[in-house]
Amino acid sequence: MKKLTLSIGLVAAILSAKAQDTTCTYFYKKRVIEFNYQTSEILKDTFHYEKLFDIEVKYGDVLCLDLNDEKNRVRKVITTFFDGTTRKDILDSKDNIYYTPRGVVKVSVGRPRLAIKL
Repeated sequence: MKKLTLSIGLVAAILSAKAQDTTCTYFYKKRVIEFNYQTSEILKDTFHYEKLFDIEVKYGDVLCLDLNDEKNRVRKVITTFFDGTTRKDILDSKDNIYYTPRGVVKVSVGRPRLAIKL
């Protein structure tokens, strides 16, 4: 019984040591709110006027991207990984949530644009 308790304690300690942090960035029209995912504490509240809004992500962390435009729109999202490679995506932005994969260090989000889907 002692060995089982000790093993469970060691596993819990290892898992908590490698825990990742999650931040969330909420886009609503031109307003951008960055907050802590677990505590809902607002970290930054700004407006998006540039072509692309850049979000720095610490290595090993996860970014929750909440795109909440009132109408059917799309946003261009450029994801930069730690090795310098990039991925460009066009994401629906009417009340959709996206999470970044591991290894992302920067996310650039474009302004909402009208898209016609066939």
